[in-house]
Amino acid sequence: MSTNLHSQSPIVLAAGGTGGHVFPAQAVATELAARGRRLVLITDRRGTNYGGALADIESHSIQAGTPLARGPLARGMGVVKLLLGVREAGRLLRRLEPAAVIGFGGYPSVPAMIAASRSGLATAIHEQNAVLGRANRLLASRVQQIATSFEYTSAISPANRAKITHTGNPVRRAIIEIASRAYPNPQANGPLHLLITGGSQGARAFAELVPAALALLSPDIRTRLSVAQHCRPENLDQVRAHYQGSGIRAEVSTFFEDLPARLETAHLVVCRAGASTVAELAAAGRPAILIPYPSATDDHQSANSRALASAGGAVMLHEAETSAARLAEHLNNFLAAPEVLAKSAQAARDIGRPGAGQALADLVESLIPANGDPANGDPNKTARRQAA
Repeated sequence: MSTNLHSQSPIVLAAGGTGGHVFPAQAVATELAARGRRLVLITDRRGTNYGGALADIESHSIQAGTPLARGPLARGMGVVKLLLGVREAGRLLRRLEPAAVIGFGGYPSVPAMIAASRSGLATAIHEQNAVLGRANRLLASRVQQIATSFEYTSAISPANRAKITHTGNPVRRAIIEIASRAYPNPQANGPLHLLITGGSQGARAFAELVPAALALLSPDIRTRLSVAQHCRPENLDQVRAHYQGSGIRAEVSTFFEDLPARLETAHLVVCRAGASTVAELAAAGRPAILIPYPSATDDHQSANSRALASAGGAVMLHEAETSAARLAEHLNNFLAAPEVLAKSAQAARDIGRPGAGQALADLVESLIPANGDPANGDPNKTARRQAA
């Protein structure tokens, strides 16, 4: 492989602006860059603020919109922005002459993927959730490969199922390192480390539900608890006061910089069920009580939860049906039985894919020979560009 990245046909990554799309794109960028691949990012204006590996590569912002917005005016504007974005992306791809174009979901990825498929380029999309996202549904019939995070992903038509490769969802390197170490079985009368997260800002419902549930546990369990809870600024005083009143040791914060380290020491996690969260729990092998975000699009967090729960690595509770007493019952089932914790941890680990980043990078590179590379003298590439 040539080490001259400027003369190498790039791999284009197209991604939306939310963490669920960004994290796998960052992981694949890191892996492909380590293999000597030249990378280019196509996103919208929000995405130009990406950090990590994506901050270090050439990036381009194009227009993007959703044709599924609410209201006729918003939908019309979404279609116009989408068409303009496809036009911009087409011009950019003709100039870049990429070896492959990979989409990571979110509507900002759609114009680039449509333009790539129209140009006859090698294409793939990666779906993070157990339900194919709406942007990826627009693209599934156009691309050559569909990489999935879960063994079964719904909303993929029978005609497109032959395109599926189950790669898993790439996780951070810090999580991969946890995967290589054993689950920390709780010791008799030793501390029970409980980690509670709820998305980027903490779940408002968790601020009342979880402390109330923990207060219902028996005194011998409460005195052993060491709780780390992520919550919103407006809930900090309330949650701290609740734990103090229950005699529970707790650290409450709006942000934990050392979240991977806390996950490593955790005996049990209570959290939402975003794609990255579920992937990290499985890769790290940590048992969990999952309470899906009830307003998630297409209820995809429930689908993510079921995948881990059906394997035995978690318990899923629906927020609307969960009282403090019911949550306390499930917490007790775990915390009072180290063998249940260990069994659930192993079940989660069994379906984890800490090598998902490498698997997805392998899939991307497998597309390149069929597409050709200008550096390798593909005679059909110029003809394809002219036809496009």
